[in-house]
Amino acid sequence: MKKFAFIGAGSFVFTRNLVVDLLTFPSFDNCEIALMDIDRERLDLIGKVCDRINEKMGTHAKITRTMDRREALAGADGVVCTVFNGDMSIWRQDIEIPMKYGVDVCVGDTRNVAGIFRALRNIPLMLDICRDIEECCPNAVFLNYTNPMSILCKAMQTYSKVNVTGLCHSVQGTPPHFAKILGIPAEEIDYTCVGINHMAFFTKVERNGKDLYPELKEKMLAPGFYETDKVKHEVMKHLGYFVTESSGHFSEYVQWFRKRPDLIEKYCVPAEGQKGGNPGEHAYSIKVRSERNWREDFSKIWNDENYEYKKSPEYGADIFNACFGDGKPFKFNGNVINEGCVRNLPYDACVEIPVYASRSGFEKVYVGAMPEHLAILVSTTARIENLVVEAAMEKSREKVFQAVCLDPLSSAVCSLEEIKHMTDELFEKNKDFLGDYK
Repeated sequence: MKKFAFIGAGSFVFTRNLVVDLLTFPSFDNCEIALMDIDRERLDLIGKVCDRINEKMGTHAKITRTMDRREALAGADGVVCTVFNGDMSIWRQDIEIPMKYGVDVCVGDTRNVAGIFRALRNIPLMLDICRDIEECCPNAVFLNYTNPMSILCKAMQTYSKVNVTGLCHSVQGTPPHFAKILGIPAEEIDYTCVGINHMAFFTKVERNGKDLYPELKEKMLAPGFYETDKVKHEVMKHLGYFVTESSGHFSEYVQWFRKRPDLIEKYCVPAEGQKGGNPGEHAYSIKVRSERNWREDFSKIWNDENYEYKKSPEYGADIFNACFGDGKPFKFNGNVINEGCVRNLPYDACVEIPVYASRSGFEKVYVGAMPEHLAILVSTTARIENLVVEAAMEKSREKVFQAVCLDPLSSAVCSLEEIKHMTDELFEKNKDFLGDYK
């Protein structure tokens, strides 16, 4: 019997879909699924959902619930993590304090000053989880879905012995998007996607050896379609390649779209890429509304008679199946330490590149060099992320300040003195989570 530990199982939609995915594989028909969350009500409700999945699919899984992380991890073959250190009130500070200084943060969970402080809170938690895995299930495959993805994976892959990679939805979701635009089957698209999480670019998009970019650009930059995803289309228009992440996310990672009210109005309203957002609304407000209504979300899931119990496009179950199921190798884009796989990105950065999963573990694909102008853009952020990990491990206030100073959006908007005041304010609000930074 294989065992899967879901750490942070109270994410209803994600947990439901991944459990269904796992149970579509015959190798996992009689697995144990250990659900762990610190919220008892959420844990009980997602347990009911998983019991129903098991019944509807006719599988023989053992569904357990616990609020004890080590109990969930004991003997696990696969671990999935969707956690967040803190609550909505601290995330609110991540958004609102930078706004006082003119740093208009849209999502605030991956990079920029808000993402940096989120990383500082989450790195110790993720390393604690890794320590438990090292003791309770040292051979487990650990799939992380928590943001900021590349910073957390860099920390875990550098400071633990756990077999961990990070997964994001944006890579596998894009080729079907291309296929729909071009009117061709998605499985016929041959692509290479390389960079870092949320800043990976499709450097090759082909069908039967034919470059599809000319036709994609013609269709995607045409009036009427361009406006559906302005930031991503503007980036492709001027830099030549399509980026993985949503316009809302990507706009806060670079210096071009959110540094002036007129640019925000032109490119960033409504909050593109933010599900359920209203014009000009920030991700925090959307998340607050979602958290307030989570019981309603559960009711919708529970009463959804039309839900199809079939495999989703998510990578997680395929990776587990390749590593310790039927052993069929599986190619995906994962977050791993570079080590020369992308020749013109930092050697020790966490990059998002093609990876093969098999019974032998994870094998990274050497992809050579990115286009140089993209490598410059991505390298800057990758090196900042390395600095954030150093800052967290050394508890260095100075290095946090330096990382924020070098952040493209913060530096486009603020003076060094303003950045100092902004980081000081955020340290004060985060003191219960971060402790003493020197």
